[in-house]
Amino acid sequence: MIKVYKVSVNLALILVNVFLFILFTLLVSYGGFLIDYIAIKPSNIIQGKYLWTFLTSMFMHGGFFHLFANMLSLLFIGSLVEKILGRKRYFWFYTIAGLFAGLLFVGASFIFHADFDTFAVGASGAIFGLIGLLMLLTPNLPVYVMFIPIPIKMKYAAPGILILLWLISLTGGISIGNTAHLGGLIIGLIYGFYLKHKFPNKTKILRKHFS
Repeated sequence: MIKVYKVSVNLALILVNVFLFILFTLLVSYGGFLIDYIAIKPSNIIQGKYLWTFLTSMFMHGGFFHLFANMLSLLFIGSLVEKILGRKRYFWFYTIAGLFAGLLFVGASFIFHADFDTFAVGASGAIFGLIGLLMLLTPNLPVYVMFIPIPIKMKYAAPGILILLWLISLTGGISIGNTAHLGGLIIGLIYGFYLKHKFPNKTKILRKHFS
């Protein structure tokens, strides 16, 4: 009998992110390819143009460090969430979280009349969806945040990371997709609430296991 080993969806997402980052970077740098075709830009979306960038922007990053930080986070966080949800649910949840993050980014730009011509790229919106989910399902899971050497419980780390990034963007004048991060986190919390009510016993066991 031949054993068929199923490839981890999370690993596949990481590999696709790396491959498309290289491809998109080459296209933009050497192929005369417009960034409008890849990155999400509110002014384009509001005009009904380049709507596919809701998806492509999730697989493009603003540089090697941006890619490395996101993929390292995805490696650890995504692996756990995939084990909890299963391959199919994980894939769809990751995708929906990333898409909703883009929608909130565009919606906030339209409502507050800001960042109309700002490009947004990266997997962090989807990753914050995973973080939001773990915040509810495994609130006491100890995690390491950035360069802090002390583990912090997920229920404190999740909002803490969001606030920290917001402060960095405000004080340092760095363009960070904070509304996209918030969008991903919201979807993660919503799905977490849904799972807690639909599977109360399973989620209770999960919380105890990671306490």
